Amino acid sequence: MRIPKGLWTGAFSRSHPNVSLEVLNRSDVSRDTSVSDYWIGGHPPGVWAREIAGFDDVLAVDSLAEVGDGCLYRITYRNPPVISLYRQLGMPIQFPLHIQAGSIHWEVVARRVGFDTVLRHAKKIDPDYQVISIRRRPLRHHLPVLTDAQHQLLTRAMASGYFAVPRGITLTELARRLDRSKSAVSEAIAIIERKLLESALRPTSLP
Repeated sequence: MRIPKGLWTGAFSRSHPNVSLEVLNRSDVSRDTSVSDYWIGGHPPGVWAREIAGFDDVLAVDSLAEVGDGCLYRITYRNPPVISLYRQLGMPIQFPLHIQAGSIHWEVVARRVGFDTVLRHAKKIDPDYQVISIRRRPLRHHLPVLTDAQHQLLTRAMASGYFAVPRGITLTELARRLDRSKSAVSEAIAIIERKLLESALRPTSLP
């Protein structure tokens, strides 16, 4: 569906229609704000930071690392209305979300009543939205990509500045803080990066 006016993702992606964005996660900062990691393709690290920071609903932008043909950004922003809707329904958002040229591909995993509520919300935003497919799958197909331990390691590494540009902490120091061996942390981070890349770069078209 088309992203409504007033959201930075819509304005930014419409200004750069050939640039692909992947929303990899979302965490609460407060009741009204969230932080997410975005993979934005096509340019070296940090090139989009100033432009993104200029949008009214963006509160902070950090360039994290170069990944593949793009860069990871951590962006703090004011919540769009859909976050409140998902809270009310008690539903998890399925990541990654693909954004390009002002439109977002959104996968909904829900019981029928929740699914219908999300569709009504989508119709208010974009009367021309399209349902690409409806299918039944076991819940395990929609579990988060990372295990709890991997998510915790990724969070600690990011908070310590390991993925910052320039890097804010060495692998040796990160391992010391985690009380783990350098080789174990290096291997664990490599697995996390591979999982995130596979998830972010998987085909977005649905059968």
